Amino acid sequence: MLDEFGSALMLLWRSICHLPYLPRQFARFFDNAYHIGYTTLPIVGILSAFIGAVLALQAGYSIGKVPGAQNYLGSIVGLSMCRELGPVMTAFLLAGRVGSAITAELASMTVYQEIDALKTMNISPERLLVMPRLVAIAVMMPVLTIFSIVIGWYGGMIVVKYVSFIALDPQIYWRSLKDFVDTASLTDGLLKAEVFGIAVTLICCNVGLRTKGGPREIGFAVTKGVVISMIFVLLLDYFVTKILI
Repeated sequence: MLDEFGSALMLLWRSICHLPYLPRQFARFFDNAYHIGYTTLPIVGILSAFIGAVLALQAGYSIGKVPGAQNYLGSIVGLSMCRELGPVMTAFLLAGRVGSAITAELASMTVYQEIDALKTMNISPERLLVMPRLVAIAVMMPVLTIFSIVIGWYGGMIVVKYVSFIALDPQIYWRSLKDFVDTASLTDGLLKAEVFGIAVTLICCNVGLRTKGGPREIGFAVTKGVVISMIFVLLLDYFVTKILI
């Protein structure tokens, strides 16, 4: 795993060096941004709505015996979605949906020697295949995360309003959320999302480009890319949280 980490950092550096070529790769950037962002929004919305709903349901049940505690359900759902669940679950979804596709595509190109052909023509794979994806994820990850957070808030609001043993006035829910969720909370969540998104993309690109063998190894590479990405999301979540608190 340390080898993968070091190789991914080198890939990041080489991709950054190719940023001046981004205007020439705008079509690839736009295509990646569309597939990473727009086509992922419905899945993010459904997932986030249920996460917010379950969080509100569980929290409402757990603190229901404490008088007045349910008035703070808005702050519980709001802060949890901002600082933790929104960024982490969006990153997991990105790893499973987008990361697997990236790994499969690059692993196929590597196995079938398309990457070698690019190098023979003096075309950098990092400039053509990695850098546009990194920029696209850097642009779209905050959008996906904000969407996830807001939908999660509304999912929690529906639960606290209509579940009988909670039955909290939505105005109290939103007031509590507004009192505790500040700009710093949103900024921390978006910073986490950026770090997670870039890490997932880098790891999946790196695993795909380092695939060796035949077609059978493509499936192994996809599994490896997704698993390592999720592990690094959790590791980075701990260290970034420790820095921010």
